[in-house]
Amino acid sequence: MSEFSSWYNTIPKFTRYWLTATVGFSLGAKLGIVPTYYLFLESSLILQKFQLWRIVTALFFYPTSFHFLMNCFFLYNYSSRLEKDHYLASPGDFLYLLIFNWLCCVIVGLFTALPVLMDPMVLSVLYVWCQLNREVIVTFWFGSRFKAMYLPWVLFAFNVMLSNGGMMSLFGILIGHLYFFLKFTYPQELGGSNFLETPSFIKRRYPDVRPAGVFGFAPETRAQQQQQQRQQGFNIFGGSGNRLGN
Repeated sequence: MSEFSSWYNTIPKFTRYWLTATVGFSLGAKLGIVPTYYLFLESSLILQKFQLWRIVTALFFYPTSFHFLMNCFFLYNYSSRLEKDHYLASPGDFLYLLIFNWLCCVIVGLFTALPVLMDPMVLSVLYVWCQLNREVIVTFWFGSRFKAMYLPWVLFAFNVMLSNGGMMSLFGILIGHLYFFLKFTYPQELGGSNFLETPSFIKRRYPDVRPAGVFGFAPETRAQQQQQQRQQGFNIFGGSGNRLGN
């Protein structure tokens, strides 16, 4: 228990909250503690009977299965890396990322009748990490290696073949791309306005903890990004990856 407690406390705050709520609601439904009927997303019950809690519980609830375990792994792995590596200096910005992606997932879920939102939410966060680490070589199953920019599409194809969850994965990719474009590409590379400026009330609650420009910003150019990550690698299932050719 002490080892588990030590590991649990090393998880960044918002990722820890997200993972804990996901496991708690999902296991609670599995054990019959929380009725499943009250957890999934249903537009008629939300819009007509004002059961607004469903837009939150649909994010945290997911039927327990091997796919659920994989989602939890990707949630922990990529959300924690994104929170620690890119948003360490600006926790409020990371919280706003989660809020924006969650609201987008809710909108998509209501229009497409998705009962649960874990798949698109996890893929949207993973997509942002992959875009911020495009040139990092990741290692997937059976020793296959490729650049991180391709990982969301590999997972999309993987879900299409094995779990019929391709559309939910695709929605997650599109939501992650929307966030990345509005937060980084449009203001930093195209010179446009930052439409995803974190609201001041979130910044007051979770202020920046380091000088601006240290963490939390995408590399200014692809060349700079490649130079910064030339010696980095990442293994999807733990450990370090290697660059192709090594």
